[in-house]
Amino acid sequence: MLHGKKSIAYSIFYDAISIVEEKIEDGGLDTWRKALENVTPAVEVRSRRVGGATFQIPQPIRDDRKTSMGMKWLISFAKKRNEKTMAQRLANEIIAASKEEGAAFKKKEDTHRMAEANKAFSHFRF
Repeated sequence: MLHGKKSIAYSIFYDAISIVEEKIEDGGLDTWRKALENVTPAVEVRSRRVGGATFQIPQPIRDDRKTSMGMKWLISFAKKRNEKTMAQRLANEIIAASKEEGAAFKKKEDTHRMAEANKAFSHFRF
């Protein structure tokens, strides 16, 4: 939703869901839920300065922030796609995320990989 355009955001979302229903037999909101579940991160890294050095410290995420980040990633990577309308872009990103593909799912995987790589610094957690 940009600049308070709630009705436009609703229409884009529901148009995207109808496109998903056309492309997938058992599509619709179930596909949306599965896509959101697949792109929702469990951990994130946060920067912390300790003794002049900056460390990336992995931390678990609250549930409401998890879903918020997942939705933001789906929307932002849908905007970067090359389809004609935003509804088509969002629909194709939802379908890709439900199949564990696409840019939003890759972002989640990269976030988890970064947290795994920096697991040694988790004792600096505050």
